[in-house]
Amino acid sequence: MYQFNKEEYLKRMEWFTKARFGMFIHWGLYSIPARGEWVRSTEEIPKEDYMKYFEEFDPKDYDPRRWARAAKEAGMQYVVLTAKHHDGFCLFDSKLTEFKSTNTKCGRDLVAEYVEAVRAEGLKVGLYFSLLDWYHEDYPHYQDKNHPMRNHPECSNENRDWNRYLEYMHGQIREICTNYGQLDLLWFDFSYDDMRGEKWGATKLIQMVRSLQPHVIIDNRLEASGEGYGSMATGHPTPYHGDFVTPEQIIPPHGIRDVNGDPLIWEACVTMNNNWGYHAADHYFKPAPMMIKKLVECVSKGGNMILNVGPDAYGNIPEESMKILREIGAWMKKNGESIYHCGYAGIEKPDYGRVTRNGNTIYYHMFENTIGPVPLTGIRMEQVKKIRMLYDGHEVPISHSWVHSDYPDIVFADLGPDPVLPDPVDTVLAVELKE
Repeated sequence: MYQFNKEEYLKRMEWFTKARFGMFIHWGLYSIPARGEWVRSTEEIPKEDYMKYFEEFDPKDYDPRRWARAAKEAGMQYVVLTAKHHDGFCLFDSKLTEFKSTNTKCGRDLVAEYVEAVRAEGLKVGLYFSLLDWYHEDYPHYQDKNHPMRNHPECSNENRDWNRYLEYMHGQIREICTNYGQLDLLWFDFSYDDMRGEKWGATKLIQMVRSLQPHVIIDNRLEASGEGYGSMATGHPTPYHGDFVTPEQIIPPHGIRDVNGDPLIWEACVTMNNNWGYHAADHYFKPAPMMIKKLVECVSKGGNMILNVGPDAYGNIPEESMKILREIGAWMKKNGESIYHCGYAGIEKPDYGRVTRNGNTIYYHMFENTIGPVPLTGIRMEQVKKIRMLYDGHEVPISHSWVHSDYPDIVFADLGPDPVLPDPVDTVLAVELKE
């Protein structure tokens, strides 16, 4: 009988809850058609037609050191790359398939280079692995709701051997856990319909992963998808419970808690535009100021944010994405202290922004200015040791103005006469409390 060990779990998760901000990278053959990572499924492309991208794949500009530097300069602390996405194409040198990067014109183990580059920048290394595989002959084709051949009765599932597929999938995960040194994070994707839990041989799979990578943390998608919290939320974790919940393209309205009301560890996975993989016509990019505020929102609710980039067919992160990363990085350089190691402050969200906390320091994030001095709700005057403007450390005095005399129980900060905040995106006040 599986016994959940909370102490071991929290120790394993410590770096993750301190990091708060990561980069997702979706990249593969689908970068060539450039219509998103689900293109083979959404357009129901037969295998033989999709193989032209395999024959063409040769990312001449692939340099994972540039990716890793971009992540680090943006203030990200970890990176997760799609070692294998749903189309079954492997960016690593799997001995179990011919459908891999080493058999393309590229001829390289792209995961090996990526792992080395990310470690060299001092970032945590993560790999994504799809439980689905639209290339493998033993994976259900006809009437599987995601498979490209789902509407083709001639692609009958007769003679497809599910156990043979599981052996293949487990074997590839063993390769990933064996051949690339210590991994910090494994991101499985995803469960649906009856394809969840033990259908994936999940208990056996996680026992293998934990034996090979005892310190790795794992998402919850062996039993859930972008929706669903998994068994940690029920208070009765399965042997294959996820270490963190993975809301997709949404920030939970109130954070995430289990049935007992205790907070769960979670990570919002978010795209910059509307696709994970490269999409040449999708220029609907979320502006950097918006992404900064959403990162702050995640942290204020006790969560992480992993922000996606989709490199193009040559291996370049699109310039729109790079611009956003640089803007986020400029803000993080001055204000990262209010993100790293921080979380839920136990203070109601103020009208002007959000609140994060690390121990005795509370960070009031101001997305807009107030009329008059700034109310620092949730603390008492006698608790305050000092107030500083985070971006440059200058002292911010407590206000004693008559204008807030009707609110004697609230501490107010005096930002001075200028109604324009120093940072129009998010000006952060660091309030240190007495021990």
